[in-house]
Amino acid sequence: MTAHDWNGRLVPFPADRAAAYRASGEWSGLPTTARLHESALRHADRIALITAEGTYTYRELDERTDRIAAGLTWMGLRRLDPVIFQVTNRAATVLAWYGVLKAGLIPVATLSQHRMHEIGHISEKVDAVAHLVEAGLSFDLVDFAREVGKGHSSLRYVLSIEAPEVEPGVHRIEDLGADIDLAEARALVETIEADADPEDIAVFQLSGGTTGVPKVIPRIHAEYWNNGVFYARAFGWNEQTRVAHLLPIIHNAGISCALHAAHAVGATLVLATPDPVAAFKLMARSDATDVLIGHGHYQAAHSAGFDPVLRTVRRTVLSGAKVPAELFRKLDDSSSHSRWAGQMFGMSEGMFIVTPQDAPASARADTVGLPIAPSDEIRILDPSSEEELPAGAVGELCCRGPYTIPGYFGAPEHNTNAFTSDGFYRTGDLAALHEFGSRRYVAIEGRIKDLINRGGEKVNAEEIELLLLRHPDIAAAAVVAMPDDRLGEKACAYLVPESTAELTMAAVQEHLNALGVAKFKWPERLVWVPALPRTNVGKVNKNSLRADIVERLEAETLEGAHS
Repeated sequence: MTAHDWNGRLVPFPADRAAAYRASGEWSGLPTTARLHESALRHADRIALITAEGTYTYRELDERTDRIAAGLTWMGLRRLDPVIFQVTNRAATVLAWYGVLKAGLIPVATLSQHRMHEIGHISEKVDAVAHLVEAGLSFDLVDFAREVGKGHSSLRYVLSIEAPEVEPGVHRIEDLGADIDLAEARALVETIEADADPEDIAVFQLSGGTTGVPKVIPRIHAEYWNNGVFYARAFGWNEQTRVAHLLPIIHNAGISCALHAAHAVGATLVLATPDPVAAFKLMARSDATDVLIGHGHYQAAHSAGFDPVLRTVRRTVLSGAKVPAELFRKLDDSSSHSRWAGQMFGMSEGMFIVTPQDAPASARADTVGLPIAPSDEIRILDPSSEEELPAGAVGELCCRGPYTIPGYFGAPEHNTNAFTSDGFYRTGDLAALHEFGSRRYVAIEGRIKDLINRGGEKVNAEEIELLLLRHPDIAAAAVVAMPDDRLGEKACAYLVPESTAELTMAAVQEHLNALGVAKFKWPERLVWVPALPRTNVGKVNKNSLRADIVERLEAETLEGAHS
């Protein structure tokens, strides 16, 4: 069967590049779930998954997800139907992920923190048919899913995990397919896989976005599992590896660098929650060997709470911000070669850059490394043109390769500016190439995109500014990043009042809540000013505002020290 054309919303890879990726083996002719089944047959009795709730062998994981897939199909869901995911790091999340994929459906990787502002737009953008939510969280996502579905022409099913009992109109993943014969379920999955095309969409991921709500990122079967394979190979993972992950698993990094990467090579995934206390305890008792630490957990990893994990961890990969020298020294024991620390830089659009295992310590500490696939291409371009800059010069990081998308889904105008004329993705990040030995390593030097990186979640400043301006008492708004010891960055809003009255923080929060905006996007500090500073061409001078908030924070720290 030919790949679904999605009414022209899916941008295909150019034919010459697709042929080259197939010829090199960097693209697979099998769907993602067939690759999982192959791995499950090879490693049947090995532990595939450890969570606080329990463990699964590869055989148990494969068989249970076959039955979930059959249950979803019997419900009436059909191949290529998109399913919104709003769940956290649970064993049932992994079961749902693979079950949905085996049913030929397309997971749409949103966050449990997203609300109507984001979910309403995304579900309509992809014509979502089902909405999977986690019960028992502080916010009632089951009721929220019902609300999203009202008046939504394509949304017909609400699925749940962790619901204590059956609710009307809600289908529990834990119950799906439990009474279906295993051989029948396997045969059904194989029938679905036979209809798949390698260039079918496997997963919809989301971008941090630079304008409006997040952009939709289509990842295809030909490349998506192999993305994990390349990552696992970069770090030499095998059946003895125990990969610990505490960042949100439904993020692209969670799927590609943890779930798929671990299961592609027969490794064990130790899936923790973002709570560092509980996560570090699970890692320690599970004998984790490898862990990815995002910059929102740098402070926790530097604390004594992480020390028990270091008893078995051989490799720690750090991501999201410059690594403090003292943290790097703690995690990297070059003298005894018992512990190794490196870095990773990646994006949902595709490209992953990681530290090679044989990189010198200086390269590991100061750069994010090299791309992971043989055909990955990187250029450092002048941000205002397509002129390539020499090694050492700082410019915009641009990339293309077998697992980097050629275009966002249903966004032709945005794609015009997001990609070069020859198909390189403009990341919006500033970088330079530095030579160590005979190789050129990538160093991230900042960003062009106006994003705030709050503990790994990207907050688009312009999106929040536009939402703030919808309040009648706000005349102008500029949102900038302010430093934070724990999360790296938080959002600070500089506001100009419409009259002399200044809104309280509670009033601003109430306004954003009424608009259905995810809480992690809300500004965590307000600074009221008579006017926003401007550059000599009339644009808001955000460099001035960023410097101002740093000065304010430093002054408050000094005042606190002397009080």
